[in-house]
Amino acid sequence: MCGICGILDFNGHGISEEMLKRMTDSFSYRGPDDEGFLVSPPIGLGHRRLSIIDLSPAGRQPMCNEDGSIWLVFNGEIYDFSIHREYLLSKGHRFKSNSDTETIIHLYEEEGIDFLHRLNGMFALAIWDWKNQRLLLARDRLGIKPLCYCQYNNRLIFGSEIKAILCDNNVPREIDREALDLYLTLNYIPQPRTIFKNISKLGPGNYLLADKEGISVKPYWDIPVDQTASSHLPIKGNDISEYKDCLYQLMEASVKRMLIADVPLGAFLSGGIDSSIIVALMARNSQRPVKTFSIGYHDLPSFDETSYAREVSRFNNTEHHEFKLGYRDILAVFPKVLENLDEPFADSSAVPTYIVSRNTRDHVTVALSGDGGDELFAGYRMYQGERFSRYYGIIPPIIRNKVISPLINCLPDARDKPGLEKIRRLKKFIRGMSSSFSDRFYGWREVFPYNLRHEILREPLDENIYLDHIRGIVERETVRFKGDNINLMLYMDVRGLLNGDMLTKVDRMSMANSLEVRVPFLDHTVVEYAFRIKGDLKLKGNIGKYILIETFKDLLPPSLHNRPKAGFEMPLGAWLRKDLKFLIDEYLDKKSIMDQGIFNYDVIEGIIKTHLSMRHDTSWHIWNLIVFQHWYRRYM
Repeated sequence: MCGICGILDFNGHGISEEMLKRMTDSFSYRGPDDEGFLVSPPIGLGHRRLSIIDLSPAGRQPMCNEDGSIWLVFNGEIYDFSIHREYLLSKGHRFKSNSDTETIIHLYEEEGIDFLHRLNGMFALAIWDWKNQRLLLARDRLGIKPLCYCQYNNRLIFGSEIKAILCDNNVPREIDREALDLYLTLNYIPQPRTIFKNISKLGPGNYLLADKEGISVKPYWDIPVDQTASSHLPIKGNDISEYKDCLYQLMEASVKRMLIADVPLGAFLSGGIDSSIIVALMARNSQRPVKTFSIGYHDLPSFDETSYAREVSRFNNTEHHEFKLGYRDILAVFPKVLENLDEPFADSSAVPTYIVSRNTRDHVTVALSGDGGDELFAGYRMYQGERFSRYYGIIPPIIRNKVISPLINCLPDARDKPGLEKIRRLKKFIRGMSSSFSDRFYGWREVFPYNLRHEILREPLDENIYLDHIRGIVERETVRFKGDNINLMLYMDVRGLLNGDMLTKVDRMSMANSLEVRVPFLDHTVVEYAFRIKGDLKLKGNIGKYILIETFKDLLPPSLHNRPKAGFEMPLGAWLRKDLKFLIDEYLDKKSIMDQGIFNYDVIEGIIKTHLSMRHDTSWHIWNLIVFQHWYRRYM
């Protein structure tokens, strides 16, 4: 796992190694083991290396082919590289290393851009082709590894992180108002936008070509839902055992591929279904006990899952490490977490993810995680909300709008108290409830509702761009999913939430600690098969992940079979009222907000008072604004 960057300039303005070094230094934690540069106008490439496979100097990057006509910088892992290596050797290619990186160069020589379809792994890469005077940037199918780029003055600059691009002081720093609106809506900024107007994220499953004529961005992969594809896999029928057998085989094969490393390896273990399945499959395919890592909270049982994690550890005989957190632990890493974010990102679970990554890195260099299971197999409550909406919609509108909604909305709610948390969820369900599928999906995903965004922003947008985006996807994709609303929701979350939030969080927080995280659920063979399983087998009654649990039931402790979903959150609401209240005072004071000129302070003040009075939990809104203010002070 590494960090990459580069500059393409056909104008003869010059490319210096000093600039490339500033760029790689900005994300040095992504590759503490080595660095390398190529400066040969019109191209300059930079690389920081975290050595995982072939630890020798032969794996150093930038790397080239035999005659130096193809150069590559690469971030990620190709899990089936040994198969490609044998194929390439049979074609006469010569290798100087045992790394997965070198196979990419020779595959490109052999097949051109089509080689991307061969890769099984997580990656962001840049290939400079001297003969064609062409730069290729590409990102893995699911967007596990990041890649950003900026084009200005006929110059293309790219990097693993935005902060690398900003090392060029000529890059304008102008806030994209639409990106800001999306940030308030979602807590993150979805691709291809970034908070900066002229910097973009390369989308998952996309590649970019740049030459003297300009740049073009094209997709090379999307989630297939063609039921006739891959005929060796079961596609229909009532025999659930066929689906279970195939899903088991694909998941076990994925885990086996991801156990290949020349460094110590372990797993995150939250105590939930997904990470427990990964640990169980690792334990069955490892010659020694698996090292597992989990975190919990002192004196906050509703947020603590360590008892489940310990049970899974005993069940699989793992070497278990457990870390308990209090607000002081959060306070200690808060600056480090936010310093690592080069655009606003308000998923509060980034903080515990940073801590578990840091502590895990003390023991291993690679960790497997259960990310992706919720988005593939209907693990979130909003999917159950979609199932329940058909029954709620039967209730006459006058009763829903005049009796139920006012009654529920007048009740107090809080995330840190189980009873009041149920009320909060019910409020969110009612607020997002609509006769339109698109509007329901949007309503259950938004953080700041549209009317609140209009109130809080001094210059609000006239249109609701995220709702328009969702409506566009639904109109375009409904035919493919043929009335299967659950799989359509999962598709939108895999292409949106998973990439923009979950994978971004894990990549940033793990790489900040020089830890590589692998995600077996997101092996593209698993993803493609998951979308050939109908939604009714994923969400059965009120049971989410039904097919997944049935498939791996024998590998899980009985207590997990019917366990409700628990999020990987921190007790933010309680801490912002007391132990972390100083963050409100520091970042959301009236003078700072007024001087900045982006938000209306009176609205922010009302949000804060509502939370401190314990009438309603507005901690997500407050955290969203704190994170933005910290980012603004540093970058603007």
